[in-house]
Amino acid sequence: MRAHRPNRSLPRTALAALLFAACVAWVGGLAATVASAAGSPAVRVLLVESKAPVAIGGASGELRVGVARETHGLVVDGEPVGVVWSPRGDGPWRVDGRRYRGRLELRAVQGQVLVVNHVELEDYVAATVGGEMPASWPEQALAAQAVATRTYALHQRDRRRGEPWDVRATEQSQVYRGIESESSPTRRAADATRGEILTHAGRPILAAFHSTSGGRTASASEVWGERVPYLGSIDVEHEEDAPFTYWRTVIAPETLDDLLAAMGADLGPLHAIEVDGRTESGRVERLIATGRARRIYIRGDHLRTLVESLGLRSRLFDIRDTPEGFAFVGSGFGHGVGMSQWGARELARRGTPYQRILARFYPGARLEAWRAERVASQTGASKQGR
Repeated sequence: MRAHRPNRSLPRTALAALLFAACVAWVGGLAATVASAAGSPAVRVLLVESKAPVAIGGASGELRVGVARETHGLVVDGEPVGVVWSPRGDGPWRVDGRRYRGRLELRAVQGQVLVVNHVELEDYVAATVGGEMPASWPEQALAAQAVATRTYALHQRDRRRGEPWDVRATEQSQVYRGIESESSPTRRAADATRGEILTHAGRPILAAFHSTSGGRTASASEVWGERVPYLGSIDVEHEEDAPFTYWRTVIAPETLDDLLAAMGADLGPLHAIEVDGRTESGRVERLIATGRARRIYIRGDHLRTLVESLGLRSRLFDIRDTPEGFAFVGSGFGHGVGMSQWGARELARRGTPYQRILARFYPGARLEAWRAERVASQTGASKQGR
């Protein structure tokens, strides 16, 4: 997610698998452990998921890769190559018009071609910071984003061991556009924080972030239904420069009628829709929709579907009945959990170092150097204990 777009959110069941209950001691804000990172892992990024053939290019030219109907295996320029295949040679590779470092792995899965980019972690961080924040932003904001990006990638890598990929290249995970989104500022942000991650109970945290909080972040419990010690609700000041600090969207009653009917709630002509409950951060938790036929409450998954279908930028809104239709008047952009990117920008602009920015948005987390051998041993221990 670029800084003016909302970030990904996780299903409740998926989030539950990610959380760890133990607390880490808090000493003087965010504690820093001075240690050197032992190597740098690869991140497996899902670039493409397509039923149609995919064109990939390298130093030796372009190839077309599809899935054979009869065998369900991959076919490269008409030649069968099995269900998993990697092109030979060194990158950069070109996929869908973008260039990527590292190597490519292609898989045939349920009739689709999956293109996975295996890229060195710090290259991934430099590119993803550029996909998530403008390179012109203050260097301390970029550094904070680099740590959050690195942490999220390792968190997902730990969680998805045994799966064919760790993260998507889209807003569902983090926006990764390969070489085109790298720049000198984003590379400096990756280098300046090289190997640094946020941990809780010794593991990489779920370093959620979003564009704009609207004045207060949401807790993980109010958005995903699970309490996370380092993802509580906090006040955020000075987001006024954000393009979606305030927004207004007018929806015609007929549009809402059709949408509610598609969701299985045929109310007849809609007479009113209003907020009936809010979360601790002020976000909408429940709506009441009243039609000619009946009245219903909208909450949970149905509320999320409605918000997404209407294109509302956040759940921090009021509803007003106007001659043009129902006006949704709100603030913020994204799910609201974790670091506000525009909030981080303003803190950095005021001279706040990235360590304190991270302490502000992830209270109770620990900033330390990533160590491959420790993460590997902890992952093994957690699997043995299941």
